[in-house]
Amino acid sequence: MTRLLLIGMPGAGKGTQAERLSQAFGIPAISTGDIFRHNVKNETELGKQAKAFMDRGEYVPDSLTNALVRDRLSHQDAAAGFLLDGYPRTGEQVEELDDILLQQGNKLDAVVQLTADTDEVVRRLLGRAIEQGRADDTEEVIRRRLEVYEEQTAPLTSVYAQRGLVIMVDGLGAVEEVTERIMQALEARGLDRI
Repeated sequence: MTRLLLIGMPGAGKGTQAERLSQAFGIPAISTGDIFRHNVKNETELGKQAKAFMDRGEYVPDSLTNALVRDRLSHQDAAAGFLLDGYPRTGEQVEELDDILLQQGNKLDAVVQLTADTDEVVRRLLGRAIEQGRADDTEEVIRRRLEVYEEQTAPLTSVYAQRGLVIMVDGLGAVEEVTERIMQALEARGLDRI
């Protein structure tokens, strides 16, 4: 019964660590990007609504994102716990997640914040852009995304820090080392892997 949030700037290694934590705790790693893609691909009603925004190059509004996450957390595989990656991103989404958990009679166990040096993350993301052929991922664009992350996520981090839930972990280094740091921090909180 482990319920985690994983937050960190783009390029901090959230996706990689989410997979590893999912396996270690036997819980689904749930990312909003995956939820959007699944619903769009399967042409669900929510997926059709999300696709309309995505096709116009617009952000999917909180109300729709919240509905998609609420639906996903109602699935049987999330009953025994989950790891959320990329949600919540706004104050309204924090309130929605609080409401979802309250209705389920659950609460978050921890919020793992992966920290990383901005210049190192920029190097990582520029390398990834070259590997994946993303010509539009310039250093300027990447730095702007990191600024937006700081603007939007700092307030959320402080909300969860006031609740005593935030565990800050250095996200730089070998993947295995970062995973071990996270595991040790979670085990210190009494959260044991399966």
